[in-house]
Amino acid sequence: MLAIAPSPVAAKGSTIERVVLLMRHGVRAPIDDEAPADTRVDDRWPGWPVAAEHLTPHGAAAIRQIGRHDRRWLTTTGCPAPGDVRIWTNTAERTIATGRAYAEGLAPGCALPVGHLTAAQVDPLFEPLRAGATAFDAGQAVAAITAYTGGVNALTARHAGAIRDLDRVLGCGSPTGCSTPGPATLKPSANGRGIEFTGPIRATSGTAQVILLQYAEGMPIRDVGFGRADAATIRRIGALHAALFDVFTRSPYMAAHQAGPIGAHMLATLGASDGPKLEALIGHDTNVTALGAALGVDLDAPGFARNDVAPGGALVFTRRRDARGSFVTLSYRVQPLDVIRSGGAVVVDRPLPIPGCAKRCSVERFDLLLRAKLAPVIAR
Repeated sequence: MLAIAPSPVAAKGSTIERVVLLMRHGVRAPIDDEAPADTRVDDRWPGWPVAAEHLTPHGAAAIRQIGRHDRRWLTTTGCPAPGDVRIWTNTAERTIATGRAYAEGLAPGCALPVGHLTAAQVDPLFEPLRAGATAFDAGQAVAAITAYTGGVNALTARHAGAIRDLDRVLGCGSPTGCSTPGPATLKPSANGRGIEFTGPIRATSGTAQVILLQYAEGMPIRDVGFGRADAATIRRIGALHAALFDVFTRSPYMAAHQAGPIGAHMLATLGASDGPKLEALIGHDTNVTALGAALGVDLDAPGFARNDVAPGGALVFTRRRDARGSFVTLSYRVQPLDVIRSGGAVVVDRPLPIPGCAKRCSVERFDLLLRAKLAPVIAR
């Protein structure tokens, strides 16, 4: 038997009817060339215990901690009944492994199923542009991103200090900088289903994320950013990774298309008369930042730059009921960076305001507000 119980952000006098969340995968090894191959450093990059892009054992342990935290929403006698919990992930190993670790923490010993498409398929929930799930126009996207950022050169200029901080960490000693040289450019991709972005932000964003992942993995501090990256530095250079989302997910046009399919799916689950009591969708930082932008909220967590999504971080929709009926609350649930590093159990669940709802947001009002920000999904 499974019943939804009050959560850490429960509204007074209400009960929880359903929880729907979108979560980034846990700590992984770097993606090939995430730190571009021509990045100049004064030492060798440390090795990782797993293949490129895979969830690490340390990352899996952190996700299990999150699952145990989320279990507080559930009161059980034995394992959840079939259909009460639904876990769906993207096709990458790191998302599937995250789903399995989350299931283990949420319902230990219960072998909860973790659903996903095959590796040969493109899931439109998590990769809508690649799947052609919306009527995306790359030319409109470039114009919208330019309007939102002020242009890619202005974006670069705003983050010049963080680029200098990263150069000090890399320690190459070059007066021209340590990362890939070249101008900032933004244009439609050749196939029209995306955009191509080059330049300093593109080159440095992945390197900054690799250094954050080293810290989150619990590597000896001498191996984190070549021994020159403490927690404060990692937060500062994390702004470079967050800046990547200013291009790919946070302008209104990009948010509408990047979050369109998954946002519509979450609204359908949230508003259904029946269905899972808890649905966990596990994807990537692009998914979480796009949904956050569509909702009109910023994502802040201890140790992370604003809008740089934490491994395991999730946007949580909670449908509650009180004497006046059903309503929705929103929160951002994360582990602080130092907690991920140490393997601790602390989880922070921060309530977020819902723009357009001053206090109480009915299910119908929430659906109307978010759906208006999402690009329609093309019927197949």
